[in-house]
Amino acid sequence: MKLKANEVFIPGAFPKYTYISRQSSEFDISYEFRLNQSLNTVGFLTSIVGPSKTGKTVLCEKVIGIDKMKDFSGSDFKESEDFWVTIAKRVGLPLESDQTEQRTIQGQGIAGTREGVASSITEKYHSNKDKVIQYFLENDWVLVLDDFHYASPNMQMEIAYQLKDAIRKYFKTVVISLPHRSDDAIRKNSDLSGRLNLINIEPWNTKELREIAVTGFGKLGLNINSTLANNMAQESLSSPQLMQSICLNLSLLLDIDNKDNPKLDSSMLKKAYEMTSLNLLSYREVARKLKNGPNPRGQKRKTYTINSGNQVDIYELLLKALSVDPPKVSLFIDEMKRRMDALVSDTDKPDRLKIKTTIGQVQSIMQTSEPMYQVFEYKDDEVYILEPLFLFYLRWGRLD
Repeated sequence: MKLKANEVFIPGAFPKYTYISRQSSEFDISYEFRLNQSLNTVGFLTSIVGPSKTGKTVLCEKVIGIDKMKDFSGSDFKESEDFWVTIAKRVGLPLESDQTEQRTIQGQGIAGTREGVASSITEKYHSNKDKVIQYFLENDWVLVLDDFHYASPNMQMEIAYQLKDAIRKYFKTVVISLPHRSDDAIRKNSDLSGRLNLINIEPWNTKELREIAVTGFGKLGLNINSTLANNMAQESLSSPQLMQSICLNLSLLLDIDNKDNPKLDSSMLKKAYEMTSLNLLSYREVARKLKNGPNPRGQKRKTYTINSGNQVDIYELLLKALSVDPPKVSLFIDEMKRRMDALVSDTDKPDRLKIKTTIGQVQSIMQTSEPMYQVFEYKDDEVYILEPLFLFYLRWGRLD
């Protein structure tokens, strides 16, 4: 039976037919072998670090198996709740409780006689750590802690403290985080020194991303032009998830499930990019918030005339500079200035200090907003795009 496009290209789940095995440039072994080796090293914690949407979770699904993974996000763990209670609740392990009674005298009657006493019972739930560990061992489960950077700094330290003892009891754990984010609680923890397997996932290159398109369209009976496949790979911004989305939307536009040898050209590719951006409308609000910048407090902002003839302030100019060709997931401050200089048509261009200050102000907005707004980070004079889907939306979505 002929496969359908949505069976071949799967952006949001495990891509059975278009899973691409990769290996790092440091070692001549695959990431799958490396993760399997780490999980079989008793008493070691596995830390996977790599850019957003580069297949870190999919790698775990491939090696561990979806049915054996118990996945959590860093944001699932709160300082108000015990680490093991959070895990026990998710996996359905019964909780134990302690009860305490509080008695309060409500008032005094005539001559000091007591009018009444109010009492309340407080229950505090807890889960025995050893029971959780044993439950995982009996079911051959692996704890996968994704987006570790979403946990508060205090919670990160608490998680590291809890895990250092658990891994010695055969409790398998994988911690997933982004580069350039604070995961020092794991990587620089002296208690975990010598007991940490670090797997650095490198960004996907054009050849690897192109293989998704070539393999997938081949299974659908279409030989894709290498030039178009390279263009798709570049627009995917090192993200296999984006590549899967673009390929799926292109397949739908071509009606590939019902037509033999449909015509594919660059104009159809542009439509696929625009169609893909429709699934990313949540980033419209992110872009708007960053474009608005901080509260001007009644002061009129300076504007710049760009090549289109429009007037933009420094915050909108910053987003435009991020979105122009060629698409990149990291930019040094000097390249940001060159991009802004090329966009501004008059001689009055923002200087390097102004650009750095603006980036710092935008980063402050992101850090005080919900996690979805934290789409890039500025560190050591370099802008790192943490969310490639946001950059893709800047390039192909509608911001107004």
